[in-house]
Amino acid sequence: MKKYLQITVVLGAFFLLVFLKQQRADDKDFVPIDSSGIITNPIPNTTSQSAIPTSIPTSSPMMGGSKMMGQYRDGSYTGSVEDAYYGNIQVQAIITGGKITDVIFLQYPNDNKTSRYINGQAMPLLKQEAIQIQSANVSGVSGASATSPAFIASLINALNQAK
Repeated sequence: MKKYLQITVVLGAFFLLVFLKQQRADDKDFVPIDSSGIITNPIPNTTSQSAIPTSIPTSSPMMGGSKMMGQYRDGSYTGSVEDAYYGNIQVQAIITGGKITDVIFLQYPNDNKTSRYINGQAMPLLKQEAIQIQSANVSGVSGASATSPAFIASLINALNQAK
């Protein structure tokens, strides 16, 4: 049991590092603007650790025929199918008023008792945090080291469609 816990901790740390590296790469071109379209905090193109956006656009002009009131276009966006080791994860993001209002699990590992238990604990926490922070940049759930990164990847895909 002790060895299993050590392996789980190491794998969780590895996935977290990979995820953080990907998020940093995704955020390097982000330039926050205010509702009037003026850049509020230009981020220099450096490798400094402090290049974290401090403001998120709350509105923007018409895009694709639908007005954006938040950072996303209204609608339902289905994310990619991601491997969660014991099965696949796929989510659908529901955007209303430009904000994430719901995340629906379309697929998740549920073919055995352990998978049902782990995902029954992890899925509500992942969903709640994504809605609360309005992004896929959620913390992984302890004990769900395969579910968490698969959820994040599928939600990133769905939210990229909503931009």
